[in-house]
Amino acid sequence: MPYDRDLLLFGAKRHAVLSLEEVQQYGIDNYQDPDYVSIYGLRPSQAHAMGVRLLGRTAVECTRDDLAEAIASDVAALARRSPSTFQLVIDPFAGSGNTIFWLLRKLADARAIAFENDPLVHDISSRNLALLNLPLRLERIEFSVGLEHAYAAPGELVVAFIAPPWGRALDARLGLDLRRTEPPIAGIVQTIVRHFEPNPMLFAIQVHERVEPESLADVVSHFDAFEHKVYPMHLEGQNHGVLIGCVGWSLRPARGKRRRTVGSQQPERLG
Repeated sequence: MPYDRDLLLFGAKRHAVLSLEEVQQYGIDNYQDPDYVSIYGLRPSQAHAMGVRLLGRTAVECTRDDLAEAIASDVAALARRSPSTFQLVIDPFAGSGNTIFWLLRKLADARAIAFENDPLVHDISSRNLALLNLPLRLERIEFSVGLEHAYAAPGELVVAFIAPPWGRALDARLGLDLRRTEPPIAGIVQTIVRHFEPNPMLFAIQVHERVEPESLADVVSHFDAFEHKVYPMHLEGQNHGVLIGCVGWSLRPARGKRRRTVGSQQPERLG
């Protein structure tokens, strides 16, 4: 029985706590790498020895170290070019908490808020983070409700990492449809923009190397400036990437002074 995406995400292993051998087998069967699911800066054997445990769905859905560090580095580089010297980092669907762990490494002085509404994922990830003494607490609440108690200081840059469960939004032939994630990406962006307006915002959305074009254009239309890149870490068809978008500011100061109306003009490309 192959330890593939269907078994761990949709099958009998979805809510099962995986053994070290199962975590490694998933990496071997899908990426020819027993250390593929490395998180918190630890290889699976190191993490397991410390008491870190993963559910089947988390092994598939987590943003592993190589990818999380690459995304965090790109986000931090752009955040340093923003008009604000203070950052509030938000992860509405934290899962393992690995991406926000890397974001806090790259944005050393940032504050952080993370939400995880699934009770099983929340409990096991909270225990993992406590074992590692990470300065991060997961709030067990739906993110739109949790945001009601989240505040940004005037002018503070809000950095949001968005990676909701893809579920069946990822099609092997068509790629990732950002309208079919759970919930859809554009709605998440709109919710965060409404809550934190008029603060400058920087969104980082985890994507697949193939993204359904109309769904990508819909999300990009909400940004003043954007960058879409793929990290070539694996064979073609197995790579992930990031869509980074600015709202309320851009690399061109004149355009960052007033928030544009969605669809009123073409957002600029970051570079």
